[in-house]
Amino acid sequence: MTKEKKESKETILAPKGMRDIFGDDYYYFQGFFEKAQEIAVYYGFKPIELPAMEREEVFASTVGAGTDIVDKEMYYVKAKGGEKLVLRPEGTAGTVRAYIEHGLQAEPQPVMIYYYGPFWRHDKPQRGRFREFRQFGLEVIGTEKSIADALVIRTVATILKEAGSENLVVELNSIGDKECRPAYIKELTSFYKKHINSVCPDCKMRLGTNPLRLLDCKNEKCQFIKEKAPDMMNFLCQNCQTHFKEVLEFLEEAGINYRINKNLVRGLGYYNRTVFEMFDETPPVINPEEAVQEKFQEKLSLASGGRYDYLAKGLNSKRDIGALGCAIGVDRVIAAPWWAKLKPKIMKKPKIFFARLGEEAKLKSLTVIELLRQARIPIAQSIAKDSIGVQLAIAEKLAVPHTIIFGQKEALDNSVIVRDMATRSQETVKIDKLADYLKRLK
Repeated sequence: MTKEKKESKETILAPKGMRDIFGDDYYYFQGFFEKAQEIAVYYGFKPIELPAMEREEVFASTVGAGTDIVDKEMYYVKAKGGEKLVLRPEGTAGTVRAYIEHGLQAEPQPVMIYYYGPFWRHDKPQRGRFREFRQFGLEVIGTEKSIADALVIRTVATILKEAGSENLVVELNSIGDKECRPAYIKELTSFYKKHINSVCPDCKMRLGTNPLRLLDCKNEKCQFIKEKAPDMMNFLCQNCQTHFKEVLEFLEEAGINYRINKNLVRGLGYYNRTVFEMFDETPPVINPEEAVQEKFQEKLSLASGGRYDYLAKGLNSKRDIGALGCAIGVDRVIAAPWWAKLKPKIMKKPKIFFARLGEEAKLKSLTVIELLRQARIPIAQSIAKDSIGVQLAIAEKLAVPHTIIFGQKEALDNSVIVRDMATRSQETVKIDKLADYLKRLK
C-alpha cells in the first residue's frame, strides 16, 4: 500500500524587515502622530503628504554617492515605460522637490512643513532597524538663520519629551559649508591615507567617494583612527563659527541638554553646517547575562537631522535655498521602555457596555448603538455573541460601571434596562430618553 504524500504548504509571512501593526501598537502609532502633530502645528508647521514613490533622481542627485541609501538601500520599482521609480527612503529630498514643483518659494518664507508615514530601506533588519519604518519629519525651507535650527531642535525635543523621554540629550556638530569644508576634507583625506591599511573596506571606498562619511563608520576596527582624525571645528570659517555659536546659545537659553560630538556627520550627502541626533540616556534594565551583549550594542538615535542649504540646487533650483529638517524614528520611540503609551483621542474608555438578548433585539441593536454614537457616548459591545451570560462576563472583565441590557421585551417596548454593575440595581429607560439618562450617570 503506497502512502499518499501530503502536500506541505509553508505559511506565507510578511516580507523580511516589515511587519503587521495591530492591537495596542496600532493605536500607539496613532497616538504618537496626534501628539507630534499637535506640537508641530503649535510651532507653526503645516502638513504635507508625499508620494510613497519618487523618481530615482530625487535621491540620486541629492543624497549623494558613497551613501548607503543610494549605493545599497533603495527599493526600485519596475514601472511601465522604463521610468525609474523608488520607494521613498527618506522625506527631506521629496519635500524639497515638492517645494520647488509647487512654487512654494513664492510663499512667505520660511515654509515650515511636517509629514508622517512609512519609508523603505533595504537595510539589514536588526534591533531598532526595519526595512519599512515610520518617521515623523519637520522641514524648514527658505532661511539660513540659526534660530530656525534651534526651532526645529526645540520642537523635536518637545515631541520626544511629551512621548515620555525624561533623559533626552542632543548631540550636535557643525560640518561647515562650501567655503570652509574643502580644506577640512583635504586634511581628513590625507590623514586617512596614512592609515589606509588599518581601516575597514567600507572606509577605503568612502575615502574616494564621500570622505566625510569616514567619521560615520561604526566598525569597531576604525574607532581608534576616527577618534584621532582632524577636528572640523578647527577648520570652520567665521560665518560657520558664528552660526554654530548662535545655535548653542539658543539651546542653552531653552534649557536643552546638549553636547558637541566632533565625529557626528550624518549619513546623507546633502548636509552642511548644523547636524544633530537625539538620544534618551535612561540606563537600560537588563539581565546580568545580557550585560556584555548590551555593552557593545550600537546606541540608537531617536531623531536626527541638520541643515541642507545646497540640496535645492541638486533638484534644479536656480539658486541655493537655506533649509534644515529632522526626522523622528517613531518605531524606536514606541519600542522604548519610557514610552508614554499615548493613545489617540478616538480611544475613549467606555463607561457603558451594550448587551442584547434574542432575535428581535438583535435586529434593532444597531439602531440603538447608532443613537448612542450620535450622542457621543462611548460604549463597548459584543453583539455577535448570543449568550447574555457571555456578554455580561465580558462587561465584568472590562470593568465598565454600567451595562445596557436590550432583550425581547425591551425591543418591543422601545426601552432598555440600565444595570449598575457595582450594586446590581437596574432601571428601565425609554430609548428616546436613554442618551440624556446616561449622560447624567456618574
